[in-house]
Amino acid sequence: MKIKELYRQLVPRPRTPVTWMRAVSLIFFLVLYAALCIGLEQSGVLLFARPWAFGLILFSVWVWWLSIAGYGGLSKGRALAALISRLLMLGLFVMLIAEPRSVRVRDVISVVYAVDLSDSIGESSVDSALEFVMKTVTEKPQTDEAGLVVFGRNSAVELPPRVSFPYEALNSRIDRDATNLQQTLSLAAAMLPEENRGRIVLISDGTETEGSISQVLDELKSRDIAVDVLPIQYEYDKEVWLENLELPRFVKLGENYEAAVVLSSLQPGSGKLVLRENGKPIFEKDVTFKAGKNRYVVPIYLRSPGYYEYSATIETKRDDDQIRENNTVLNYIFVEGEGKVLVVTDPAGDERDWQPLVKAIREGERNVETVSAYEFPSDSLSLMPYDAIVFVNVPADAFNVIQLKAVHDSVFNQGIGFMMVGGDNSFGPGGYHRTVIEDALPVTMDITKKKVLPKGALAIILHTCEFPEGNTWGKRITKQAIKVLGAQDEVGVLIYDFMDGEKWLFKLMPAGDYEKMVPKINGAQIGDMPSFANTMQLGLNGLIQSDASTKHMIIISDGDPQPPTPQLIGQFQKNKVSVSMVAIYPHGGRDISTMRGIAGATGGRYYFPSDPNQLPSIFIKESKTLKRSMIQNETITPEVGMISPVLKGIAEIPPLHGYVLSTIKPRAEGILNAPEKKEAEGEIDPILSFWRYGLGTTAAFTSDLSPNWGADWVNWDHYQAFIKQLMIKISRVQKQDHLKMWSHTSGNKTTIMVEDFHPEESFLNVAARISGPHDRQETVVLKQVSPRRYQATVPLWGKGRYQVMAVGKAGNREDHANGGFIVPYSPEFLRFRSNPIVLDQIAARTGGQRLSPENASEVIYGRRDPKTSSNPIFDWFLIALAILVPLDVGIRRIQLDWYVIKSWFKFGKEDKSSTATMGALLQRKQNVTEELDSRKGPPDPQSTIAKLQEQRQQTTRPPVPGKAETKPPEKKSTDKPDPPAGGSEENQTTTGRLLDMKRRRNTDDDKDK
Repeated sequence: MKIKELYRQLVPRPRTPVTWMRAVSLIFFLVLYAALCIGLEQSGVLLFARPWAFGLILFSVWVWWLSIAGYGGLSKGRALAALISRLLMLGLFVMLIAEPRSVRVRDVISVVYAVDLSDSIGESSVDSALEFVMKTVTEKPQTDEAGLVVFGRNSAVELPPRVSFPYEALNSRIDRDATNLQQTLSLAAAMLPEENRGRIVLISDGTETEGSISQVLDELKSRDIAVDVLPIQYEYDKEVWLENLELPRFVKLGENYEAAVVLSSLQPGSGKLVLRENGKPIFEKDVTFKAGKNRYVVPIYLRSPGYYEYSATIETKRDDDQIRENNTVLNYIFVEGEGKVLVVTDPAGDERDWQPLVKAIREGERNVETVSAYEFPSDSLSLMPYDAIVFVNVPADAFNVIQLKAVHDSVFNQGIGFMMVGGDNSFGPGGYHRTVIEDALPVTMDITKKKVLPKGALAIILHTCEFPEGNTWGKRITKQAIKVLGAQDEVGVLIYDFMDGEKWLFKLMPAGDYEKMVPKINGAQIGDMPSFANTMQLGLNGLIQSDASTKHMIIISDGDPQPPTPQLIGQFQKNKVSVSMVAIYPHGGRDISTMRGIAGATGGRYYFPSDPNQLPSIFIKESKTLKRSMIQNETITPEVGMISPVLKGIAEIPPLHGYVLSTIKPRAEGILNAPEKKEAEGEIDPILSFWRYGLGTTAAFTSDLSPNWGADWVNWDHYQAFIKQLMIKISRVQKQDHLKMWSHTSGNKTTIMVEDFHPEESFLNVAARISGPHDRQETVVLKQVSPRRYQATVPLWGKGRYQVMAVGKAGNREDHANGGFIVPYSPEFLRFRSNPIVLDQIAARTGGQRLSPENASEVIYGRRDPKTSSNPIFDWFLIALAILVPLDVGIRRIQLDWYVIKSWFKFGKEDKSSTATMGALLQRKQNVTEELDSRKGPPDPQSTIAKLQEQRQQTTRPPVPGKAETKPPEKKSTDKPDPPAGGSEENQTTTGRLLDMKRRRNTDDDKDK
């Protein structure tokens, strides 16, 4: 029963007969709606992602039925308008569910050229590939776009796809010791705009040493990105290379040993084999070799402990050997002996900075070696003979990044001690902020706000560097310069962009936000700046707005932009902003004089480096000009913080006449501190501090130990004892470990072996951490392969020096073994033929073609297929739907008085017709009320309703002049009269007709039940 009632409510009975004529509006709507949707999709204006949703338009039949079967009390016109609004709302809603998308057709091809720069590709092949790129780009249609990606182990974007192709030189810095096609194609595909037809042109030899190309080809196919390939063909039929240099695993001083050299060749031949020990030849011999592997044995003799690095080289005729890079192999032997202390000095420093310290160390019965920063080793393995390393007032720009990384690794992995001694070229003023050395030290160069320092502001302007990897160098040195600055110092970078002209890459912001700056610097597109003036003015405006006390600008350029006006130079002088100029490969004398003149006029410095490797030190030196405020030239007497063996037997501590501000790290030991200052209450300036970093101990002495700030210390009775105890604290402790480790490298893999010599045999859990090139680390677990022997094979990730630290644990026992190995050349140099089959597979799976240099541009840009793209347009349909909702409500709920509306526009009579209409309505209402009262009987005299009705009648019927007021006739009967039976509708009142209709409807419902 309830279901039937629900059905009647949803599908009511029609009140009047339904004819086909009444369905015309529905049929017309459906036909028009179908024609509109089909027309929009067929014409390519719109497409609908879910066309099945159009089946919901059948609900329009139900909406139409409710309109004609129900009774809303609306006139025919309003009822039709309400029906149309409801159908339109339903149609828009169905379109929304069908997910409409606007269609855009573009006949533009975007091409990304991917050029292989890996070591297996010769320089001549790279030049030919770039010539091919330039030739095809110049022949492309003007509306098409072209971009450039270069790759090796990693990939880099040289130019994004654009109509112009402003290529000048390769500026990206990539690792060339491997080939990763997967990463390259992914990067190239990500650069292609979705609205254009995308295509990749891959120029490579087809070798793949990293990644898996199959993982990206399906994605390219799904995106309809074709990969055209241009194979770089080569095949070497004559090649000689050295595979390995085998050295004895365990040696003793004064005994003879043998070194074995493994040589391979594709053809029989001859050459000279040379073996060098620490760079000095110790063996030379003419050898004849056969095709395949050859082994040569060379005697060696070790006379003293230390680090011995051996290199073996085969020298052959040029015609018998195409690749020279694989003709040398390296290996080393470390013979333990008495530990030494290595004191590192500033090449441009004063000998008095380190002489008292070196003398005190020798008096403490330790061997000391003194080297300048330029002579410092570049790998951590060669630092193994030293128990401690001491930097004495030497700046960071005297080293390169590799040397500093070697110090860091030797401390962390080998347990070598490290100490930095202060001075005006150490710690923050020396440029060590945000370096690996700061990571190792127990103090940081970031200064808290309580230690009030004058703030500096630095603006860096980068101009296109027209030398190999020039822009990459510019980005790299910019990041290194920012690292030197304090967290509160401000820095901004300006460039000339190909599209936007002169602009801030990022405006002046605290250097502490370094992590936010790096992505912007890496993604910068540095263009050829036409004039210095606009960019310098933009930078000057930013510096003027800064509240920094020191303001400086650095410009790197080739000098060819137009010089600034004298008025602009005057603004720099007026605002005390110095400008340093770095000239890189300037074009001539005028360019040099322009840059030198700008620097001289503003009080800056001019640099003309002959080698790009000098750029980082120049930028660091310039940034250090803002760091001098960290130097505290005041006399203090250090206070003891924590008790330490370093202060054993020392009762009084002499004063120091200066130190460098720094902040001690949370877990470090503060042994000596500067007295607390009132303006920095709660903040402590460390003088001497220690902490454990990896396997080593590091120390920071923020004053100096020379006659400068430490004059009273040098003449102190306990100076030598203090230095001795200080060296004992930080030096590596020689511990007798029972593990021995060695390694064997073959091709692109190495095998690590660890042997246990403990008196009691037991099973060990052995793991090894391998640190190698590209700041990459791997941890492997060694499996037991025989009693007391453990082994693991590890894939290598490029040429360079690898360190290995093995740890063996069993119960309370823990032993360590340190070692390493050297990969002398890239595995790319062991490939003697190209692999075009891989390239053909890439082209076939993605719908590309193999290109020929003769007609390549026609094939690349001639295969035109306009790209159809679509974007969702839900918003516009939602807006239209939101407009229809109040319109539908207005049609149904609001009655318009057209007489009033006409009067607004002065149509018809003024107010009389409207008043007459209102009077007629009131008269009609009164008649209906009287009719109802006559049927119900006389009203109760006491009835409030009756009284209100009487009052309303009196107020709504004003007396007519000249006519006496009459009372309504009294009702003679209270019985409710029956409606006239069989009377015509014309003789009945409106109310009577309504009552009859209601009565008939109730009778029909009773019959249905």
